Amino acid sequence: MTASASPTAPDQPSATSEPFGKLDDGTRVDRWTLTAGGTRVRVLTYGGIVQSVEVPDRRGELANVVLGLATLDDYTEHTGPYFGALVGRYANRIRGGAFELDGRTYRLARNNEPNCLHGGELGFDKRVWAAAAGATGDGGVTLTLTRTSPDGEEGFPGNLAVTATYTVTATGALRLDYAATTDAPTVVSLTNHSYWNLDGEGMGSAEAHEVRIDAARYTVNDATSCPTGEFAEVAGTPLDFRTPKPVGRDLREGHPQLLIGQGYDQNYALDKGRTATAEPAAELHSPASGRVLTVATTEPGLQLYTANFILPEFTGTSGRMYRPGDGVALETQHFPDSPNQQHFPSVVLRPGESYASTTEYAFGVR
Repeated sequence: MTASASPTAPDQPSATSEPFGKLDDGTRVDRWTLTAGGTRVRVLTYGGIVQSVEVPDRRGELANVVLGLATLDDYTEHTGPYFGALVGRYANRIRGGAFELDGRTYRLARNNEPNCLHGGELGFDKRVWAAAAGATGDGGVTLTLTRTSPDGEEGFPGNLAVTATYTVTATGALRLDYAATTDAPTVVSLTNHSYWNLDGEGMGSAEAHEVRIDAARYTVNDATSCPTGEFAEVAGTPLDFRTPKPVGRDLREGHPQLLIGQGYDQNYALDKGRTATAEPAAELHSPASGRVLTVATTEPGLQLYTANFILPEFTGTSGRMYRPGDGVALETQHFPDSPNQQHFPSVVLRPGESYASTTEYAFGVR
């Protein structure tokens, strides 16, 4: 099996759009193609979805390295995996689908029983965003998505004005900048939910990919994969990725936080903590293709998720069916359930304040 590839790098920097279909209510969805620095990225206005990221391997051949679906109908019918989506208002889980803020309890959807997951039933991943393209001035291109999430949407308080800027830099990195303001106290944590396969989308298991995560601690989960509030050391456990190792190497080892025989779904407390500028946090490497993905972020946490519940019903952009373990998600984030854990880094946003988050995915070979 060979990955779909083109022998040459993308053309000069550009940002173009094309129709991608319509929702049942007639709302139009566009697909934007951003090209710069030898990288080509396709983003949908539906859900802010990163549909594809094309980068070269060690031989200079391009291939798409994120899992994605071919049509709008595929995305609206198969929402569970959150392929490439912009996730919000709150990434990951909130215990019991509820949180208290300033003495008031807010009830959310329990769409991952008994918890709220990734913003609820109709989170940011299922909304259509306004889009505008631009340039960085140094050879990069941008796509800025905007939307105001109304007060009470999915149970969250405040009118939240959100901007998500996707930049393909002059060096071919993909940078995601999130910003938000609110007119009432609320909670917010945004992320991108791309699954990476550096051998190429549709090329099968990513278990041989080597992962490094700069974290000595993780947040302990309960049986519903929601944090208990405790931290534990990764040392001596299958959760230790401080030194690079194949992501599938220790899947059969016994550990209460490991989905035995399936994979990882774990939040790491990054050593660097929350930072004002994006700092290195993780790396993914495919020995087969030579591609390297380096993750830098301002966020204090990173969720390692190994596509454990992808089913063969999902057919990717290559026309090949996906199976569990075919991708590795490295979701930068505030910790899950932070609204209910006062000792976790705060996710509260108040009027007059600004939420800001940056994550950069840089590509190379070795």
